[in-house]
Amino acid sequence: MLLKSRYPTMELKGLISLNARMNLSEEDSQHYLYLEKGYQGELMFDQLTEKLQCDMYVINDLCLEHKGTTFQIDSIIIAQKTIYPFEIKNYQDDYIFEAGNFRKLNSKNYITNPLEQLNRSKILLRQVLQSLRVDLPIEGYVSFVNPEFTLYNAPVDEPIILPTQLKNFLKKINDTPSKLNGWHKNFADQLVAKHINFPCNKFPGYKFKDLKKGFLCPVGHSFMIMIGGNKLVCQICGFEESVVSGVLRSVKEIKLLFPHIKITTNLVYEWSGMVLSKKVIRRILMENYKANGYGRWLYFE
Repeated sequence: MLLKSRYPTMELKGLISLNARMNLSEEDSQHYLYLEKGYQGELMFDQLTEKLQCDMYVINDLCLEHKGTTFQIDSIIIAQKTIYPFEIKNYQDDYIFEAGNFRKLNSKNYITNPLEQLNRSKILLRQVLQSLRVDLPIEGYVSFVNPEFTLYNAPVDEPIILPTQLKNFLKKINDTPSKLNGWHKNFADQLVAKHINFPCNKFPGYKFKDLKKGFLCPVGHSFMIMIGGNKLVCQICGFEESVVSGVLRSVKEIKLLFPHIKITTNLVYEWSGMVLSKKVIRRILMENYKANGYGRWLYFE
């Protein structure tokens, strides 16, 4: 049973928007692509865990804070007798494992060690569980999900799951007898309740007036066109939505990028590319937000 779904982080949402509305620097662009690829890899893992039919809880994208230390676990499976945290990696190309570290086969530079990331998460998770008086074994794994990933010298004594092993590994978990009770549900719910939004790194510098305006497709991340006065369509992926949905998404996008700005009819009118009338935008805002002030000082929250 899925207890917590996965969504893009606030940082990734912001970079998706900025990538479409401005020219990111090479460094910022690489960071955005890294986050996007990692998220897509996590979704690939989710597609497999969705097929689990055993009596287990699945918690995705859990960010916790314990005694001032923040840590994030990509996925957790809670079974009757074991807790399985997963560090998910969407690496591609050829890598080699040597001296306990990872590097690309054609590079001399080591990458951030996912085994160390996993061990840190396990230690901190154990401390959180102890605070909840939960004493179950923790079996953590680094899961590589990209079928185009190869790891030379892959160790057999490390908690590493290669792409070719992933389905069989999850099948093994699925076939393990598990019967959850109210105690499991209670501490699983407490874990989810402890989730915090992952700290958002500072976005690249930008100004409202310099960003490209228009309705941004939530799927294809391209700009949408209006058809018939009440429908928005993405010309890249074909995604469709009502203008009401588009306006409400635009307000969320503005709040993400400009958290201290007041939402006004004129602001949303400009942000959406001035393809909707101010009258329509004002009506949508009046129906979905609390209005404050009067006349030219009217804003919504």
